[in-house]
Amino acid sequence: MLDHVSLGVSELERAISFYDAVLGSLGYKRVASSKHHAAYAENDEDRTFFIQHPVDRQASSVGNGTHVCFRAHNHAEVDRFHSEGILAGGADHGAPGTRYHDNYYAAFLLDPDGNRLEAVCIG
Repeated sequence: MLDHVSLGVSELERAISFYDAVLGSLGYKRVASSKHHAAYAENDEDRTFFIQHPVDRQASSVGNGTHVCFRAHNHAEVDRFHSEGILAGGADHGAPGTRYHDNYYAAFLLDPDGNRLEAVCIG
């Protein structure tokens, strides 16, 4: 259904350091970057997740109720996502654990700009 997702950030280099760490812990990599954005995906052909300066050149702000969830392959990746995110300047927004039902293992972070992120392993 979705082709890509973009989040606005206030300091691109700080955001790149954070997202390199947390998305790297899930097996994703930075596949492109410029002075205005960075793109992440599972492989070099895709551009699935972007961080960027807002296109209207206004200050970045967090969308109330917005959150982005990344697929993890196992519980260990969810745990690494959470710990790497905190080490890279993010904030805990829900420690790794089972939620909603027995097969839903997830962790939540706020990135340095306050965007709400989740990593989940279902199964």
